[in-house]
Amino acid sequence: MAKTLVEMTAEIIQSQIGSKQMSTDEIKAALNETFQTLKSLQDSEAGGVIENEAEVVSQVVDPKKSIQKNKIVCLECGQEFKMLSPKHLKSHGLDSKEYRRKYGFSARQPLCAKALSEKRSLSGKERGLPDNLRKAITARTKVKVKAGE
Repeated sequence: MAKTLVEMTAEIIQSQIGSKQMSTDEIKAALNETFQTLKSLQDSEAGGVIENEAEVVSQVVDPKKSIQKNKIVCLECGQEFKMLSPKHLKSHGLDSKEYRRKYGFSARQPLCAKALSEKRSLSGKERGLPDNLRKAITARTKVKVKAGE
């Protein structure tokens, strides 16, 4: 037998209360907010549209501020990650190229936290990747020039 929204809400809030102290007002607010969220999810699942869709979209971060030092915020759902994985983007029906285009990012913008991007860059430099890349590009252009003659 399926649980009612009230039962699911009560279980969620009980688990929150078990992990942190909450005042009576906080409990009331959490119950109301959780119930409303579950109700809107149920309505959208039944084929309707989320009632507060404009509210949900406005709560999501501005694209320019979504990539932060230690996290990146998904502009589709508002979740925070170290890196936006292709699997997560696929859950929104997007790939990384479409996501970048939709939100105005350059094609070369990494979809990860700035700290992670910097760490990867330093790691590559330590392994000599920029020098090796320059050499490969130079060799490739010499081959094209010779082939064009």
